[in-house]
Amino acid sequence: MAETTGLQAWGDDLQTLHPSDWAGLATGGDPFISAAFLGVAEATGAAAEALAWQSCHIVSRTASGGVQGFVPLYLRHHSFGDFSRDWEWAGAWQQAGLRYYPKLVTGVPFTPSPGPRLVVTRGLDPTAARAVKGDLVAQVLERAGTLDVSSWQCLYVEDADREVLAEAGLLLRRGVQFHWLNRDYRDFADFLDRFTADKRKKLKRERRAVAEAGIRVVIRHGDEVEPAWWPAIHRHYRDTFARHGNHAAFSEPFFRQVAAGLGRRMVLFVALKGEQPVASAICYRDDTTLYGRHWGTDLDLPGLHFELCYYSGIDYALEQGLVRFEPGAQGEHKLARGFEPQDTWSGYWIADPGMARAVARFLAREDEAMVDYRAEMAQHLPFKTVGG
Repeated sequence: MAETTGLQAWGDDLQTLHPSDWAGLATGGDPFISAAFLGVAEATGAAAEALAWQSCHIVSRTASGGVQGFVPLYLRHHSFGDFSRDWEWAGAWQQAGLRYYPKLVTGVPFTPSPGPRLVVTRGLDPTAARAVKGDLVAQVLERAGTLDVSSWQCLYVEDADREVLAEAGLLLRRGVQFHWLNRDYRDFADFLDRFTADKRKKLKRERRAVAEAGIRVVIRHGDEVEPAWWPAIHRHYRDTFARHGNHAAFSEPFFRQVAAGLGRRMVLFVALKGEQPVASAICYRDDTTLYGRHWGTDLDLPGLHFELCYYSGIDYALEQGLVRFEPGAQGEHKLARGFEPQDTWSGYWIADPGMARAVARFLAREDEAMVDYRAEMAQHLPFKTVGG
């Protein structure tokens, strides 16, 4: 078994990991499990103690000191921004005479996007990789015991990590998001051709309304954004949160630094009126998937949200040969735009045995409802029936 150590102190940022360590991790190009995203989030205060993200990451090292595994890990005193869907759990713990916070969370701050969570170095064979992942889980659970937390939540995991978590005895929880899947479409017109006539007409009308309003949509990767645009892009992001009474955690310097660090793995769709940015959508990508994250606008223009957040992203995914577009959590309105219900998975370790049994019963009931929900949502997709 590998010799495993955590980062040196509470609140350490990810500068502890050398760039060569990051380069050696098998993240599949995931833009979020990176120094360019996580490290900047910590350095600029978005993922910091002031917002209840106290870093206590796990780094697995060989006896010679080389990094062979990593788990992003945060001690949390509330649940804002982790998308753990545990809104009522603190009350249940209190009714049982227990304390729910602090808890441990493995995930990406303010980012409910499935991705690698038990990260190992590239080049390990499947057996070795699974062993390192198992060791990482053991180290997290050991740390959970020393910190006297209520739980560890490993959120939005990939299938390989889900199997390791299940073997370690974690409770698995299903969620549903709406993703666009590239089913070998030649182009956007081919995608639309799969729609029923009325749904296709509505979508075309939405796109036409934006064009007729004199709006031009341009695409910029992180290393291509005009510097003068950043204040407007950040204002769009910030104002959307303000309209919903939420806190915008990411600063303008965060986005500027992430853009510089990620380069082409950050993708922005910017709506211009003349030469002025009047709306924008901030996305990220890897080799196979586009991830939609934030949007905002200065205009009240019907169809603009759908154009920037969905249709332009689909156009981009088709042009780039991507297989999936994951535009964020929630949003049944995405069904009418061709986004299909897909399962997501998270793992939960509960310290108190009685609460663990109660949560297991709750998740079993919830899972039946989620399976039914996904099936029901699939009935509302806009596609023609076979032979239709």
